[in-house]
Amino acid sequence: MIHPKARSRLRSALAATCALACLAGMGLPAPLAAQEGAAAVQDVTVTDVMLPLGGTLLRAPKLTASGTRLSKDELAAILKSDSSEPWEARLARLDAGSLTIPVLTSEHAGPGDDRQTVTYRDVVARDVKSGRVRELTAAGATVSAAAGPNRGNGTYGQVRATDLDLAALNRLYTVPGDGKGPVQKVYGTIQVADVTYSDARGTTVKIARLDGRDLGGRQVPDSWNGAFEIVAAGFQPPNDRRTFAAAAADLIEATALGSLDMQGLSVSNADPQGPILFEIGRATYATGPDSSTVLENLTVARGSLRAHLGRLALTNVSLAPTIAALRSFAAEPDTRPGFSDAEMRRLTPALGGLTLADLSIDLPPDAELPKPPQDPRPAPRAAAPSKAVPAKPIDAKAADPKPGDPLAVTITPAPTRRVALREAALSFGPPQDGVPSASRLTLSGLSLPADLVAGAPIVGALPAYGYRDLDLDLVADAALDGKARDLSLRDVTVSGRDIGTIRLAGTLGGFGPELFSGTLPATTMVMFTGSAKSLDLTIENAGLFERFLAAQSKDLSLKPEELRKEYVTASLLGVPVILGNTAAAKGIGAAMGQFVMKPGKLVLHAKSKEPAGIGFIDIGAARSPAALLERIDVDAKAN
Repeated sequence: MIHPKARSRLRSALAATCALACLAGMGLPAPLAAQEGAAAVQDVTVTDVMLPLGGTLLRAPKLTASGTRLSKDELAAILKSDSSEPWEARLARLDAGSLTIPVLTSEHAGPGDDRQTVTYRDVVARDVKSGRVRELTAAGATVSAAAGPNRGNGTYGQVRATDLDLAALNRLYTVPGDGKGPVQKVYGTIQVADVTYSDARGTTVKIARLDGRDLGGRQVPDSWNGAFEIVAAGFQPPNDRRTFAAAAADLIEATALGSLDMQGLSVSNADPQGPILFEIGRATYATGPDSSTVLENLTVARGSLRAHLGRLALTNVSLAPTIAALRSFAAEPDTRPGFSDAEMRRLTPALGGLTLADLSIDLPPDAELPKPPQDPRPAPRAAAPSKAVPAKPIDAKAADPKPGDPLAVTITPAPTRRVALREAALSFGPPQDGVPSASRLTLSGLSLPADLVAGAPIVGALPAYGYRDLDLDLVADAALDGKARDLSLRDVTVSGRDIGTIRLAGTLGGFGPELFSGTLPATTMVMFTGSAKSLDLTIENAGLFERFLAAQSKDLSLKPEELRKEYVTASLLGVPVILGNTAAAKGIGAAMGQFVMKPGKLVLHAKSKEPAGIGFIDIGAARSPAALLERIDVDAKAN
């Protein structure tokens, strides 16, 4: 959903653009007869033009129509603010080679106490014919938002639009429709340069350039003006969640946008804990069968913390689930405000995939620690020197430390620690109640200092085995069958350079979409409903076992080969005893012993003898490993 502040600015900006276009396009022509002479063409100027358009009031102290056959009185009558004649009829009678407005002010009130004023300079509409403007430009604009929580100010650079259909723009904003009509294209292209806006909270937004293409939409039941009013008001009376959901669905479904290209976006915030700067070099959006959103050169900086992402791409994004959920909310009798967590999941758009490349995060050095608090008590006065013992004078300059002096201290800056990721890809299957039916995550070239994982399970021991930096790859591929309530872990693989690979696959039962809501009751219930049906585990050594053996040998004051033999014996004799001394237990112990003797690959296949699997609660309450092994078919091999 759109943030209320963003909704307000979007609605105000669109309404102001509509008003600007309607006023600038009053010069739509009736067809000219070829035989009419040039003597009938003239320049006409009107003053003090004031046009109310919905919640927006447009003011133009001076407007000049060049190359028109209308008289001043005819033009003034058409621009009359209280005219009962529809805009489309008036637009159809106008014609001009160009319209010039030195200063155009758009004043918009709401929602609440918000008051926004946009003042455009040197507005020119060229080649205005049959309800269309070939080109509309403005040299720049200033924006001021007074009162309300969103007060602030900003500026626009040059604004340019082409192939503007003023009649279609007027119909969308002011004339209700059923939302099922054809898309009416309003702009062929629109460009805005050098946008800057700062609010009262210290946030500044800058955009170097914004380009859009093929903007339009369908007429909706409340008209676009009315729908924006409802969405901006939120759940305030007389509107309720049904009204809000219907209007939001209408606007989302009715909006059409061919492509969008934004360059040089920066957002800075004067946070008391440290300024934050967020930048995007370029962002593009395109619709169609292969719709995608691409962000390039993202940077976040705060103090010595800096993160950079070369490229982020979202593919096959669909708002169909969002629209369907909003339609269902609008049809329900429930009038309570807001949406629950489960309903918010249903509003999640469908996403085909996400990819990113060249991620790097520079972490602050450990030396950057907060300073200790100062003692608020005043410092004690220094005792006066004794008259009997004269004070020893203090040297004005301390002696330079000599080479090799053990007391000499050299201060060097702490090295920057970096986390980097070469590539990542995340793909999703069709959603079920807001939860993807399948997902696959791949991470390639994940590098980070080993001490960052200290204390974590399993990998937290790696620094003790001599690893300073980790270079990892990860694959996680899973599918959810909501009807069978099975979660299939098709492939979960983690591999590390000079470490090895661990690969896991299996099937878990008792999993439904509601278990991914993140709420405590759902996550607690999985302990009672979940079960393990199958497990495939593969371990490949690439140097970790040798480092582990060397570290343990040093701690126990044994030679590595002596310790290896002890581990082999423990595997062959101890593991079967622990697991019940069954044939399966002995097979597991033999495979582990063979792996310890020659660390290569260890493969374990386990499957529940019961079709429904072994419940998680049974696993936790089992009397011994042997009791569980009796319910499982196991096959273990090494190398």
